[in-house]
Amino acid sequence: MRSNVIFSRKQLSGERQNISWPRVGVATTLILLVALSSRSHASGSASANLSVSASVANNCTISTSPLAFGAYDPVVTNASTNLDATGTVTVACTKGATATIGLGLGSNASGNTRRMSDGSSNFLSYEVYQDSSRSTIWGNSGAGLLSPSAAPSKSTRDFTVYGRIPSNQDVPAGSYGDTVTATVNF
Repeated sequence: MRSNVIFSRKQLSGERQNISWPRVGVATTLILLVALSSRSHASGSASANLSVSASVANNCTISTSPLAFGAYDPVVTNASTNLDATGTVTVACTKGATATIGLGLGSNASGNTRRMSDGSSNFLSYEVYQDSSRSTIWGNSGAGLLSPSAAPSKSTRDFTVYGRIPSNQDVPAGSYGDTVTATVNF
């Protein structure tokens, strides 16, 4: 059985003409919708796990700022008074890494005595320490190594180098210097 629905063109466009459209049943409409929707969706799926990995190794960097004593006066000021100054060792390590920091004896050492040179045969003795009271010598091995706590983060940490030129040294005028190697062991 076929039925037609007649609309007037006036109803559709404002003019009057008869148009005949076939009537589609509700059941047919539902069947078409179900058929179309089943075609647009996948009929199955599969999955797998993707492994993701990385490794983080302990690492540290080290840098320094100078230990600059300034003027040493062997005749008046430093005849009986030590000349003190500070420098800095800066270390950044992987979070949780433990490290030790050593300072070598320098380029002009005599035995265990650190010395600055004026470039010829004159030397000005000095020492570097781990503490402000200048009682613990900062060395490059054993008890002389600075052993800070484990790195709380990767951020840099500054460690003060406490230097001292002992008083009453009899040296000629000149510019004295030395180079000390700073090492971080991790």
